[in-house]
Amino acid sequence: MKNILVAGANGTTGKQIVNSLNRSDHYTPIAMVRKQEQVSYFKDKGIQTVVADLEQDVTKAFNKQIDEVVFAAGSGGKNVIGVDQEGAKKLIDAAQANNVSKFVMLSSMGADNPEAHSQLQEYLKAKHNADEYLKSSDLNYVIVRPGSLKNDDGAGKIELKNHFDKHGEISRADVAKTLVQCLDDDVPNNITFEILEGATPIKRAVFGLALTEVEV
Repeated sequence: MKNILVAGANGTTGKQIVNSLNRSDHYTPIAMVRKQEQVSYFKDKGIQTVVADLEQDVTKAFNKQIDEVVFAAGSGGKNVIGVDQEGAKKLIDAAQANNVSKFVMLSSMGADNPEAHSQLQEYLKAKHNADEYLKSSDLNYVIVRPGSLKNDDGAGKIELKNHFDKHGEISRADVAKTLVQCLDDDVPNNITFEILEGATPIKRAVFGLALTEVEV
């Protein structure tokens, strides 16, 4: 059982990631939360937690053996530099110092070219900078860039490409499932791709990465 640290575990997508990991036969989730009062949600489910703030010291999140990391944190636009950018960098540094085997980053479509987007430009720049920092690290990584997130149940199916020439939506549920699938050892390392709702089962789409050309 691999120990998976989930940053942003108390968020809408983060909770789905943690719950999916908790149902798995292969992973043990460790929910990283910012406040002590957020612990009870996970404790009631028998899920391990660690309290660490991305705006402060995150090294305590690695007091236990962490095998892989999923970064699903976000400031909701309140502090994109401090959380989405610098917080991500802090966690990347700590993961590298603790010999984490893989870092899965929840990014966003548009992060490859923030200047092309008049809306959310500051957010997309922060995500871009975090993504580039991860790429320049020594960590094995997977960067997942979904379209606009929506809160339905999801279909368990996606469309996956290196880069889309269109915009679209995808459920948080399907994003969470995709991120969890990326933790698998058979998924190629050091890749970046975009996802939208689609017709291909998530597992097939993600494992198909080994057979397609994906940006490194």
